[in-house]
Amino acid sequence: VQLQESGPGLVKPSQTLSLTCTVSGGSMAPSYYYWSWIRQPPGKGLEWIGDITYSGSTNYSPSLKSRTSISRDTSNNQFSLQLSSVTPEDTAVYFCARRYSSWYGYWGQGTQVTVSS
Repeated sequence: VQLQESGPGLVKPSQTLSLTCTVSGGSMAPSYYYWSWIRQPPGKGLEWIGDITYSGSTNYSPSLKSRTSISRDTSNNQFSLQLSSVTPEDTAVYFCARRYSSWYGYWGQGTQVTVSS
């Protein structure tokens, strides 16, 4: 299974960050897989943003929940992240990953997103 993030590398403050993860080499089913978004701000550790299952069930980090939406397009084997009202503190490398139970077995290479005017 391979995951690949895509989306703009520069977003202006107050706008919405939108990223897509394309899954290849396997299906997004079954529902015991959690398709996740994780980020790493510069000089900081990994931060879980949220995840979605094949059936569309979502979970979000409480600290980001009010600004986060994760959706999936099973026909194209993709899932997406939208983070609204971004600030420079949202600057990070954003990763998509597949979780099974507590194990993140597959990761994308990550994509740098910078929030700046």
